[in-house]
Amino acid sequence: MNNYEEKFMRHAIELSKKSVENGGGPFGAVIVKDGEIIAEASNSVTHDNDPTAHAEVNAIRQASKKLNTFDLSGAEIYTSCEPCPMCLGAIYWARLDKIYFANTKDDAKSIGFDDSFIYEEIEKPYHQRKIPTIQILREEALEAFKMWQEKEDKIEY
Repeated sequence: MNNYEEKFMRHAIELSKKSVENGGGPFGAVIVKDGEIIAEASNSVTHDNDPTAHAEVNAIRQASKKLNTFDLSGAEIYTSCEPCPMCLGAIYWARLDKIYFANTKDDAKSIGFDDSFIYEEIEKPYHQRKIPTIQILREEALEAFKMWQEKEDKIEY
């Protein structure tokens, strides 16, 4: 670890502290590209009444808007806590090059932010999940997939 990485992590940690002071969750994240912070955010779930407004997702949204792209290759994220399943998925979809984190998912669990049930749910068959998950109209839905597959001018992501 070098001063460069520690500087950005300290910034993410500071964002997490400010979030708590302002009534938000204790999470902060920064996205860095070419040695510059291009986006920074904290958790705003309760402020925005948006369950997806985690620090990492908020930072990805900002970075994508600023760079006018959904592909954040070449950038890295510094987050004050190990990403939850949703944020980890968003990080992979955004194609960030590297993840740095401070607190662990077990640290988060110890203060009431327990995501382990989501990991467990993903592994279960549909009929055993807590939220009923029922597949219907697959053949009709496959029409859109076929259209996508045959579309010659699509923008792949």
